[in-house]
Amino acid sequence: MTLQDNTFLLSGDINPLELVEKYGCPLYVYDSAIIKRQYERMVNAFDVKDLKINYACKALTNISILKYIKKLGAGLDTVSIQEVELGLRAGFSPNEIMFTPNCVSLEEIQEAVALGVQINIDTISILEQFGHFHPNVPICIRINPHIMAGGNSKISVGHIDSKFGISIHQLPHVLKVVEATGLTVEGMHMHTGSDILDAEVFLHAAEILLNTAKQFKDLTYIDFGSGFKVPYKEGGIATDIEDFGARISERFNAFCKEYGRDITLAFEPGKFLVSQAGYFLVKVNVVKPTPSTLFAGVDSGLNHLIRPMFYDAHHEITNISNPSGRPRIYTVVGYICETDTFGMNRKITEVREGDVLCMQNAGAYCMSMASNYNSRFRPAEVLIHEGKDYLIRKRETMDDLLRGQVELEL
Repeated sequence: MTLQDNTFLLSGDINPLELVEKYGCPLYVYDSAIIKRQYERMVNAFDVKDLKINYACKALTNISILKYIKKLGAGLDTVSIQEVELGLRAGFSPNEIMFTPNCVSLEEIQEAVALGVQINIDTISILEQFGHFHPNVPICIRINPHIMAGGNSKISVGHIDSKFGISIHQLPHVLKVVEATGLTVEGMHMHTGSDILDAEVFLHAAEILLNTAKQFKDLTYIDFGSGFKVPYKEGGIATDIEDFGARISERFNAFCKEYGRDITLAFEPGKFLVSQAGYFLVKVNVVKPTPSTLFAGVDSGLNHLIRPMFYDAHHEITNISNPSGRPRIYTVVGYICETDTFGMNRKITEVREGDVLCMQNAGAYCMSMASNYNSRFRPAEVLIHEGKDYLIRKRETMDDLLRGQVELEL
């Protein structure tokens, strides 16, 4: 979003205030040009014979977004059978979809097998059962490298106490199960966490994964997960994907030479592709001074964007209705009957009741984590593509809230 002639504009010189007039508030807006930019950055960062980018669709599952990312050339990383079905409906072929669930039943994994997608297993008990029922279905194995990485304890998933992956120390057990069942292991996978900034940490984990991969002779790909950090503030720090790509490519190419053949290098970015492409527009209901705080209360809350409350995540907040106003200090809060603070003590140009605020980096884990808490409707979603705006999700109504409920006359 850029400021031109005292007006904030989105890609294609689209005025976000006009989108609010057209579609209402609150409103999620996504920019396909930014998604494309991020995808191309990632593809160009690596110099290997075969690279596969699988979009981690839990970040944002709108089917129009899935279709667009498929058009760019990506595959799909899914964590539930419902995400698998969404991917198939969006046009991904089964062999373009990786199913990487955690703590699901064997029955759900068998549903995925029936749909023909790639299977990633992260529990020894499931590995044993899978080998008994499906010895002829190739699999990927997710290991836990026991490395603490990530920007928040809730998004660090590769440490010793994590529920994700099979411990690297259990590798002898894994090899025994694979040998006893006759399973073909075609892929190795890890994911250490999100918002990883230090390439050295990632490369250390990669070394563990590559050393593990040497134990399996039938690999066709190695999946390094993702976790690349994007900036959440102007001038904020971020993963240098180009430097990281050069370093991991050199190491991976050396591994392939040692392994005896070229295999696919895979990643599964979610936030990296869609976070910066998203904007969340909200309207100010009240400006409420207290003895110590000046609140700006908006027409949304943790039901629509829970990241600040759940992860202590920072989202830049801009008053796009009054860009030339004098800066003041506000705490921006929601309308939910909980403490739902979007941003505390933020310098924002003077806020008036009725103004529209924009929260940035709202493309990943925002709408996908939205709920109907307090019986509030979930907002509409709009996609900006090649200078035009398209409604890609209608705003919910009372019919949506009641759908599935059964009214009893007691």
